[in-house]
Amino acid sequence: MRAFFDPRQLRHAPVAELHNGAFTAYQETPDRAESILRVIAQTERPADRGEAPILAVHSADYVDFLKSAHALWREAGRDGDPIPYAWPIVGRRPLRLNRIDALLGQFSFDATTPIAEGTWDAVYWNAQTAVAAADAVLTGERAAFALCRPPGHHSGADYFGGYCHLNVAAIAAQRARDAGVKRVAILDIDYHHGNGTQDIFWERGDVFYASVHADPATDYPFYWGHADEIGGGPGEGATLNLPLARGARLAEFRAAQARALAAIRAFDPGLLVVSFGADTFEGDPISYFQLTTEDYRTLAGDIAAVGLPTVIVQEGGYATAALGSNVRSFLSGL
Repeated sequence: MRAFFDPRQLRHAPVAELHNGAFTAYQETPDRAESILRVIAQTERPADRGEAPILAVHSADYVDFLKSAHALWREAGRDGDPIPYAWPIVGRRPLRLNRIDALLGQFSFDATTPIAEGTWDAVYWNAQTAVAAADAVLTGERAAFALCRPPGHHSGADYFGGYCHLNVAAIAAQRARDAGVKRVAILDIDYHHGNGTQDIFWERGDVFYASVHADPATDYPFYWGHADEIGGGPGEGATLNLPLARGARLAEFRAAQARALAAIRAFDPGLLVVSFGADTFEGDPISYFQLTTEDYRTLAGDIAAVGLPTVIVQEGGYATAALGSNVRSFLSGL
């Protein structure tokens, strides 16, 4: 299986995040990707396809903001990394704002996702990695892996959060649609619900989104991912959420994934994008499922049995010492 990664994805290196009422060391560190690289025999650097694949998913205003946010923070005389602290929850409307504090809130939904000096460079090449894997599958590979770091599935068309700035799964899916694939499915098996991916395709009937994740009644992102969310407008019925209780093991997770795969088969897509998060691992420091390293091979085998051309994008997974082994197990099952 071809795998893609660019070393510039390591340039996103915030120092701290706001977690449980205090600043703590940032969890989504560059060594996440390095731990995966240590167990993958070879990766290819993606070609530069420019901003067009990004702008096919994300708004131009948002992309311009990501490029300029850290510089604006410095121009305002600030040290450290930009972190939002005020949000337009009620009465959100289009305003032409200039102060960096206002822009941070306008284009985000939480305070866990700083923008460091190297963030734009990292997420730009992160997107190119996802595009390269999609292009490999579109040109004949049965499956390809995008070692995406930072993750992407919490990012919407015009907002960041949950460690995510650009939605790599959505970029890969849209790349396939733009290449002429009539229907694309996304299977999200990260511990946390991919609210950004769901939001991007909420009213789209051409992209099916299925997610197996921790119940948002108890876990982040709380406000999205409930079982009654099924899409809207032309996309009604093209979203499937399968939340699970904390402590879920392979049997429960595999059964839920089987439901998702059955729905994907019925949708009859020409290509599958898998948002793979290894934060479902039993030793993950911020999550509460109980999957083992070998379980990932089993889950991947079930996905492979569907027989679809498949793009895998890396999402979460924060037990760094085990992350490489968990990813290797998943890829071996495919």
